[in-house]
Parts: sequence; structure tokens; C-alpha cells
Amino acid sequence: MYGASKLASEMLVEEYRASYGIKAITNRCGVLTGPWQMGKTDQGVIVLWLAAHYYGTQLSYIGYGGTGKQVRDLLHVDDLFDLLKIQLSDIDKYDGGVFNVGGGRKVSVSLKELTTLCQEVTGKTIPVSSVKEDRPNDIRVYLSDCRKIEKLSGWSPKRSVKQILEEIHVWLKENEVSLKKILIG
Repeated sequence: MYGASKLASEMLVEEYRASYGIKAITNRCGVLTGPWQMGKTDQGVIVLWLAAHYYGTQLSYIGYGGTGKQVRDLLHVDDLFDLLKIQLSDIDKYDGGVFNVGGGRKVSVSLKELTTLCQEVTGKTIPVSSVKEDRPNDIRVYLSDCRKIEKLSGWSPKRSVKQILEEIHVWLKENEVSLKKILIG
């Protein structure tokens, strides 16, 4: 349903664009993250993972043998904003385009690597259990192929996985009490 609803939204935008002459750009983003994202298991997994380390709660590697080798690319919201400024400053150049926008291989991380980085950033180690069974519709690796938008705009993400985690960590520290209620419960 998740993927189908995204594709349906893209088609709806394209129909409005074609029917009414509205300028539109479709950016298919990797895993968006950064401070002020209220991380949960189905959305915001990077913030959730770091918050679990920060507050000392348990996590699980789910699926693919429970090894934490699932990989996703990350996109800091400010890197997306940088691209949007480029696109909107010359919207005719990008109008009607569909672009993959993410960290690609350069800004990607497995859950196992993410755990190690969260330990480095927070200085804390937490229990991570293993669930071997795969979840329906989960994929092992997702890396955005951003060559189209990079070639057209010269844009590429500037923030590394470690920089993203460090920035989220500062945000958690600055808002520790109020975020604990929201992120951990």
C-alpha cells in the first residue's frame, strides 16, 4: 500500500500538471531524516535508532536472518531543501521531471553500521535483539540512483551519515525531556 499510494500521488500530480498547466516536479526521496523528525518504526527510523541509544531503550534487527544488514540511503532534510531551492529557481528546467533524490551509495548505512555509529555518537550501548523472519514487502537494500538530478542540477547531498547523526544527537540533548515523551513514550 505504501508504494502504491506514492505512485498514485505521482500520477495525480502529473494529471493536474498536464490538464491545468501547473508546473510540478516529483522528487522520489530516500530515507528523509534530520532534527525535528518524530521517529517511529514505520517512518523516521534513523531518529528512532539514535533516540533508542540516547534514552537506553531496546531495538531489534528484523528480517534477513536478524543480522541488521538491511541498507538504506539517507537524505538530510537540509540537503533536500538545497535541491528544492535549485529546482524552484529554474522551475521550467525541471517541470514534469521525476527524480530519484537520496544519499545513494555515498550516504547509506546498514542497521548494523547504524548501531555502531549511534554507539559512537551517544557513547552508549543498548541491547539489540534479532528476529530472523522477514517482514512482508521489506527489501534488503535500497539505494537511490541520483545520476539524473545530479547531472541536470549539479546537486548532491553534502551531509554524511555521521554528520546527520551528530546533528540529531545535539537536537536530542537540547530537547531531552520533551522529546523522550514523544519518541520513547
